[in-house]
Amino acid sequence: MKLPIALLFTAGSATAFVPSSFAPSSYSRHLAIKSVFYKNSVLCMSAETDVAESAAIADKDTDATTLEFPPILQELRDVAMRLHTREQAPREGQAEAPKKPAEPFVPTQADYLQFLVDSYVVYVALEEIVNEVDALAPFRNSGLERTQGLEKDIQYMCQRFDLLRPEAGKAGSMYAAQLKNMIKSDDDIPEFMCHYYNFYFAHLAGGRMIGKQMSKLLLDGEALEFYKWGENVNELKDSVKGKIEELAKGWSRKERDSCIDATAAAFMGGGAINGYLYGGSPH
Repeated sequence: MKLPIALLFTAGSATAFVPSSFAPSSYSRHLAIKSVFYKNSVLCMSAETDVAESAAIADKDTDATTLEFPPILQELRDVAMRLHTREQAPREGQAEAPKKPAEPFVPTQADYLQFLVDSYVVYVALEEIVNEVDALAPFRNSGLERTQGLEKDIQYMCQRFDLLRPEAGKAGSMYAAQLKNMIKSDDDIPEFMCHYYNFYFAHLAGGRMIGKQMSKLLLDGEALEFYKWGENVNELKDSVKGKIEELAKGWSRKERDSCIDATAAAFMGGGAINGYLYGGSPH
């Protein structure tokens, strides 16, 4: 089955992926994932830029019941890195690099506003799910939440550039709906956590680079609230990663595979929203 384009953003480069048959049933099958790489974009981020930190955090709190499996964030990293090209990840990348686009896409303030609105509806969905599902209680009020900052930014963009607030586009609406319909029981939590981790941590990693690029290009250097955190970012990341590893301790191999298998869908969900900034998602 051909999957639509999804962006995986890396902190030092830009990568867009079209995973071509991503339906493995075990961790080992993820090592042969194929994808497509678009080098010519600056809009790239990945939740996997500092996963080595996650392994270190998990090692501090590993017991005999979890020794049979590596840290879950390490498993997610191994999948993501194979979605890079050899140029991006010389030792692990397996993606092919197509030709560069004929002309680079230059986003406008309206494109950026649409990106913020679609991002907002997805973060609303994520926060609602975390607040409603008892097993996800450790992730409430984590410091990752973005909805309040985004609401301020959307109002600011509308006022400063005399723009009407748009409805959420297809990219954000569809991904938010997908997330809301994902958890039917606790068995679905591993799949959800893949989306949670990739969406939040992509923003913490290369997402900040996107914010700086858009600030220079469209906002005369103004920094949006979306890219501000009230505490040390590295400490925030370490705290949440530790909670993810703690949650995954009780997962079976099947549940861990359910988490890993969601990687392509997570990339597509986030990538479609980032498409507003590179011309991949029409308004």
